[in-house]
Amino acid sequence: MTRRNRTPEENERRKRIRELLQIADIGSMQDIQELFKETIAEFMENGLEAELDEELGYSKYDYKNKNTDNSRNGHSSKTLRTSCGSVEVSAPRDRKGEFEPQILKKNQTSISQDIEEKIISMYAKGMSTDDISDHVQDIYGIAVSDTTVSRITDKILPLAKEWQQRPLETIYAVVFLDAIHYHVRSEGQIVKKAVYIALAIDLDGHNDVLGMWVGENESAKYWASVLNSLRNRGVEDILIACTDNLRGFDSAINAVFPKTEIQSCVIHQLRNSGRYVSYKDIKELMKDLKAVYTAPDEASALEALDAFGEKWDKKYAYITKSWRENWANLSTYFKYPYEIRKLIYTTNAIEGFNRQLRKVTKSKSVFPTDDSLLKMLYLAMMDITKKWTGRRIDWGQILAQLYVYFEGRIPE
Repeated sequence: MTRRNRTPEENERRKRIRELLQIADIGSMQDIQELFKETIAEFMENGLEAELDEELGYSKYDYKNKNTDNSRNGHSSKTLRTSCGSVEVSAPRDRKGEFEPQILKKNQTSISQDIEEKIISMYAKGMSTDDISDHVQDIYGIAVSDTTVSRITDKILPLAKEWQQRPLETIYAVVFLDAIHYHVRSEGQIVKKAVYIALAIDLDGHNDVLGMWVGENESAKYWASVLNSLRNRGVEDILIACTDNLRGFDSAINAVFPKTEIQSCVIHQLRNSGRYVSYKDIKELMKDLKAVYTAPDEASALEALDAFGEKWDKKYAYITKSWRENWANLSTYFKYPYEIRKLIYTTNAIEGFNRQLRKVTKSKSVFPTDDSLLKMLYLAMMDITKKWTGRRIDWGQILAQLYVYFEGRIPE
């Protein structure tokens, strides 16, 4: 805004500022910062005194209007961090200790109430504690140690554990189950641990992360404990569970949710199939496998698998064998119409979520504890899922089909 465009009120305010700068003998930015700190202290102290007047019902020395057995009880000094450095504020006290100031709360140590939220937000986006410390110093002029960052973010742990134990819906349409792996220090050694993740689509078509569990390397036994945890939190039925091809996974699911249909991820199967294929064969081989998993029905898919075996078994017999061994769970989606097939034949939904988690956690090669890993994953999850506001566009059609295929299991 130019001088010419200023209002009379703004011009008058500028005049007073010039007078103040002259009286305070301001000659540098350092002087301005010191003046700013004094201004903050004066503003806070005046505000606190006014709040205490209102609390007690009478102003200082106005004893004739006193109508309470509480009274002033001197002042205490409080150090307040600001973007220009620390400021000493004289805070009034009451004799009974009932005064709860609002302009500067009892436990508040910074004028920037949102600094802790900013630190937590930066941590959630994967910034290292060193980078967070530097960033807070640059923006707010406040020195924050690695220990302080950890202490602030540790406040999240009770929330994460409460979230992990929250009650769930009784029925979920689809639950995707997958694990990602991280290195964690344990008893002086660095060990590889699995984070077990359950991502669901509820009967309203919304995505929901049901939980994340830090455990030992991925196993069907641990997955059984995860599924029991879901049941203990209120889940009575899962219509379809989508999983990777971990041995024993189907038994673990059937032991807890015996009616659940199981769909093994076709993409996982394709990756395993192409793992040892020669580079010169891979393109043609994958084209032939595509005829299997994109077939219009199971009978056609089995014919395509027979044709694949006749062509490739001499070089890669293990591929056809693996598809046949896993066929019961690989072929589940053939019984459903296109919309449901598209939804369940791959675990892309949870893999996309996992990719976003890895993007956040890539700055940490090793986590010091299981809790530190859970803390970062929980914050990242909260940051990712806040964008999950809508439901699938085609959910109405999918739900109508689920009512037909799972008659009696979905409440009207």
